[in-house]
Amino acid sequence: MISEFFSLFGLGSIVVVALFSLTWVLSMRLSNFSFVDVTWSYGLAFLAPLFALMASGSGSRKVLAVTMAMLWSLRLGTYLLLRVARHHPHEDVRYQVLRKDWSANLGRNFFWFFQAQALLILLLSVPILLACMNPSPNISWLEWLGAGVWGIGLLGEALSDAQMQRFKSDPGNRGSVCQVGLWRYSRHPNYFFESVIWWGFWIFACGSAWGWVTFYAPAMILYFLLRVTGIPLTEKCAVENKGDAYREYQRTTSAFVPWFRKQSRLS
Repeated sequence: MISEFFSLFGLGSIVVVALFSLTWVLSMRLSNFSFVDVTWSYGLAFLAPLFALMASGSGSRKVLAVTMAMLWSLRLGTYLLLRVARHHPHEDVRYQVLRKDWSANLGRNFFWFFQAQALLILLLSVPILLACMNPSPNISWLEWLGAGVWGIGLLGEALSDAQMQRFKSDPGNRGSVCQVGLWRYSRHPNYFFESVIWWGFWIFACGSAWGWVTFYAPAMILYFLLRVTGIPLTEKCAVENKGDAYREYQRTTSAFVPWFRKQSRLS
């Protein structure tokens, strides 16, 4: 099992290094580094079928694991691709900041940044890899529970994104704070349900040998969402663009977990 794992993990690393290197070349030519988000999201759609084809596990579990990975990857990747294409050549604010900070060695620094993203999606693919190596012919109740949690997360995130997209598509809402649907109960319901998806992947992986070790996967996602590129930067930009209206939204509405609102001072 150990030799199989490292063999497939090594093969996956070659795939993602090549994939992110090509994305780096494309981003340099188009002068838009936002495309790395698209490749990161699509990465699992490349790795999961590869693991399923090469691993020695049970076919029924492989089908379920690949279905979960592909639905998450293709939905998020396509959503981000359309958003990046719609805004091109405008670059995401995160990469505008990095562009300024790394101006002296722009290409080299972004190349290694892209490879760090390759490593991240490779590490996040391990729950799928372990499931694809599981020889048990029966899918356990724990795996079905994980698939259920994953499904709740996927539906919640898709609904959150659709509600935000609908809000932004109305010209009358320009400059306003979205507080419709799930956004009334959480300032970042899309991030919350993204976290739920990865807890689902982890629970699913726990049905396979050493699956519990992949606890790091949802923990990393949660850390990035709460402390790094998720809520902190999004909220900073929202306050800069929407001022007191967003500050009031912050005061009345849960940052992450959907919850009851506090009474608004503006009502």
